[in-house]
Amino acid sequence: MSESQVQKSIHVIPLARVYFGRRMNRADRAVRLIRKYVMRHFKQAEKIIIDPRVNEYVWSRGREKPPRRIRVEIRFDPNEKTAKVVLLRREKKQS
Repeated sequence: MSESQVQKSIHVIPLARVYFGRRMNRADRAVRLIRKYVMRHFKQAEKIIIDPRVNEYVWSRGREKPPRRIRVEIRFDPNEKTAKVVLLRREKKQS
């Protein structure tokens, strides 16, 4: 992706809806829900790339207990019609 035309935006994606389904496929549904969320917000995107760190974070607590929400940065390139989902980590507060 060329850096000049890339639009960056930070989103908090709620994943609580996956808990209404069966327990054994919640992480699978969470990844599909992330992809669906990006398609809804970036309608021109033909290709969605989910960073492996996002996938690892969703699966970090196992298949049955994915996180309730995830904070990501979505980088959309209108020239290539590609959206890339990158995980944002929270900085720990220094006391």
